[in-house]
Amino acid sequence: MARPRRIRAAMALIATTTLLLASACKSDEAPAEAELFKNPVTLTWWHNASDAGPGKDYWQKVANDFHGLHPTVTVEIEAIETNQLQRTRIPAALLSNDPPDIFQAWGGGEIIDQVKADYLKDITEATKTEVANIGSATGIWQVEGRQYGLPFRMGIEGFWYNKKLFTQAGITAPPTTLDELKTAVTKLKAANVIPISVGAGDKWPAAHYWYNFALRACSIATLKSAALTLKFDDPCFVKAGQDLQAFIGVQPFQPNFIATVAQQGAGSSAGLVATGKAAMELMGDWNLGVMQTLAGDNWKTMRPDIDWFPFPAIAGAPGDPKASLGGGDGFACSKKAPAECVEFLKYIVSPAVQKGYAEINVGLPVAKGAEAGVSDPTLRTILKATNEASYTQLWLDTAYGSTVGSAMNDAIIAIFAGTGKPDQVVSAMKAAAQK
Repeated sequence: MARPRRIRAAMALIATTTLLLASACKSDEAPAEAELFKNPVTLTWWHNASDAGPGKDYWQKVANDFHGLHPTVTVEIEAIETNQLQRTRIPAALLSNDPPDIFQAWGGGEIIDQVKADYLKDITEATKTEVANIGSATGIWQVEGRQYGLPFRMGIEGFWYNKKLFTQAGITAPPTTLDELKTAVTKLKAANVIPISVGAGDKWPAAHYWYNFALRACSIATLKSAALTLKFDDPCFVKAGQDLQAFIGVQPFQPNFIATVAQQGAGSSAGLVATGKAAMELMGDWNLGVMQTLAGDNWKTMRPDIDWFPFPAIAGAPGDPKASLGGGDGFACSKKAPAECVEFLKYIVSPAVQKGYAEINVGLPVAKGAEAGVSDPTLRTILKATNEASYTQLWLDTAYGSTVGSAMNDAIIAIFAGTGKPDQVVSAMKAAAQK
């Protein structure tokens, strides 16, 4: 990575040598426009749209269109399920001598770890226009002021719910408080409806409940400090586990939830809502596309019943009730990737491609001008809620990095399984932070 150096004018020879070296280094990372697309290049692209459906089809179109614009560049795609991609495939590939050129990157602590290990290409100079167009969301993919990835989707999470099942259970409006949510659970159970589905078998969907309880129990200052220092001494983190334990106690979830996956098949947590077998699921904005894929031919019948509401407030909780948990998906280029990788990344986040992404209704775009493509009324509701949130807390397993995040999620799952305690989550986080 080229860095500017101060040199004295009198040291002409050293200055000349330094400038030549800097120029050579710069040419490795950002060659002149004339050198781009000159020689045949194959880019390997890993993303998480692994199920057949609009998301997977759209990314293939993006790859094909880029090849049409630049015939020397061939993009080879491997679509991998999220949990496997994030926790297994990418870490292993980055340790190898053959990582993918462009791959899914979630920002936060994870990208900090990857930058420290020197795995990623610095794209700061090449993406200034894109960063300016996207805005503050790009900060999640920055490390010490340098850009190492770009988001293509950003939004907050909440409960996807079935309006028809709510009506059948006598629920006239979506819950706005935790007490109202618990009342809704009771009414749905009385109507013989699974109140909430959760894919605890994939860990992170269940862990998101703890994250949301932490967002309500902790101040924003505490959460920001924890992400920077990895210190979790504030009692609010134990309180989050206590609130989660109490919520699990009302038995809101489907049978065998501890083994249920989130997004694969009709029996997944998303599948249960998509097929009308469960009334709610806590999930991000991407869930609309997931449910559409899982519902198949029945989606046209199911779609009018599906809506969304934000995670409820908790009476008396010190956390900001208008703060939301959220985040985005992005892509980064490995350090060994050719310069064409950065050009492809810039193409992915271009307003036209982003508008096309918005139009397939699988997530919310980040590029200015692309919001016009968001036609689905529920996604427009989430977009409005995202813009109006007083603070958006990045997913905690991402904010705290993979080491702390994995230990935290495992300890949270133990609470769901009935074998863990609230204080053990914090102990696991502290122990992982020392590694």
